[in-house]
Amino acid sequence: MKLLRVGMAGAERPALQDRDGGLRDLSDLVRDIDGELLADDAALARVRSAAASGELPVLDGAGLRVGPPVGRIGKIVCIGLNYHDHARETGARVPTEPIVFMKAPDTVVGPDDAVLVPRGSEKTDWEVELAVVIGRTARYLESAEAALAHVAGYTIAHDVSEREFQIERGGQWDKGKNCETFNPLGPWLVTADEIADPQALRLRLSVNGEVKQDGTTADQIFPVAEVVRYLSRFMTLYPGDVINTGTPAGVALGHPDPKPYLRPGDVVELEIDGLGRQRQALRAA
Repeated sequence: MKLLRVGMAGAERPALQDRDGGLRDLSDLVRDIDGELLADDAALARVRSAAASGELPVLDGAGLRVGPPVGRIGKIVCIGLNYHDHARETGARVPTEPIVFMKAPDTVVGPDDAVLVPRGSEKTDWEVELAVVIGRTARYLESAEAALAHVAGYTIAHDVSEREFQIERGGQWDKGKNCETFNPLGPWLVTADEIADPQALRLRLSVNGEVKQDGTTADQIFPVAEVVRYLSRFMTLYPGDVINTGTPAGVALGHPDPKPYLRPGDVVELEIDGLGRQRQALRAA
């Protein structure tokens, strides 16, 4: 299933994209697309049955804003330097264990909402990422199979980063990762049963129509199953939690000087096989 949330920010309604690309209203069937729904097998079965029947109300998508596909996110866990080609382009040593950092849920915006260039920023950068959404509470998972069984689905994340704040201002990465609007998410939450292999997805990102990133999740240093298993050893993952799994080569940081960092007026477009597209215009905060 392709689940999404549509409407004004803070007042999104749950919806589903049907096989013909049309929108169907789920608001009479479920309260929201969130951890509570994703952990409820019976509720998800009712959604599947209603979708198969073709009787869900049609939504007119014309002019309708698409919001983040998951509401009430508890936490966003991110993996840094998780692609071999990205580690090479930045001159970093390939990590022996996943590099973990956090983004606040309030960085999340819709897939086509504006991204704000922070005040004083000179090094705002792009990162297309496969995001994993947790569907079952995960603690101390022992195997890849168990890890994937705890995944509700997948979506696109744009892990926007301010590199000066992140790297040159001391401390941890948090300052460069948690600026307002720095995690566009969506458009859909595609349930795990529709993604045959999360390690066989192509990711692409362009800036002002020029392709900057074109990679594949096959190049991940730590695949999705290992990331979920690993994280469950250090923290409890709850339904509705999001994991950003890293970005392939092609970020501005990896370019020769002068590096083409984002500026107000730029347009960034992202896509991942089977997960849809995002488009954001950059503007000053």
